[in-house]
Amino acid sequence: PGSSPCRSVIMGAKAVGVELNKKLLNLQAGEHLTPEFLKINPQHTIPTLVDNGFALWESRAILVYLAEKYGKTDSLYPKCPKKRALINQRLYFDMGTLYQSFANYYYPQLFAKAPADPEAFKKIEAAFEFLNTFLEGQTYVAGDSLTVADIAILATVSSFEVAKFDISKYTNVNKWYENAKKVTPGWDENWAGCLE
Repeated sequence: PGSSPCRSVIMGAKAVGVELNKKLLNLQAGEHLTPEFLKINPQHTIPTLVDNGFALWESRAILVYLAEKYGKTDSLYPKCPKKRALINQRLYFDMGTLYQSFANYYYPQLFAKAPADPEAFKKIEAAFEFLNTFLEGQTYVAGDSLTVADIAILATVSSFEVAKFDISKYTNVNKWYENAKKVTPGWDENWAGCLE
């Protein structure tokens, strides 16, 4: 529940009407390193989806898979190559910039009791500046309706909120965030996971 990537998959599944059979792994106890789990996912990362014997990990890939396989329409991941390219760009931005800035700043403090690194904090601010620019005049992060990119970024931004990062300084992000919380299926479960 504390993992943004896991929460994004939960919201994505809700958006396409898929009921997940969730398995909670205790990472501190090494449950992701058991032979059974390594057989499913040798990279031993979470989330991992197993769909009728097909195993897939990396939350953004799972979001795309769920939208393509189970979406009633293509609204979450449109077939148009330009729309899809923009969604992909935002998914990669989330993975490599926005979520990465969260991990680089907060994880050492949480897991290694390291002091806050001001340089890592500057990367968070830069990531939010980019996101704020992407959202100029936009209601959604990649186009004119909710997509898997909004779902992934919503999970990440909600983690920043619970970590007490001041989102309100970024007007466009703040406006998008308030709307995304209302229109994204599974928001309540996402927020409950954040608070956990």
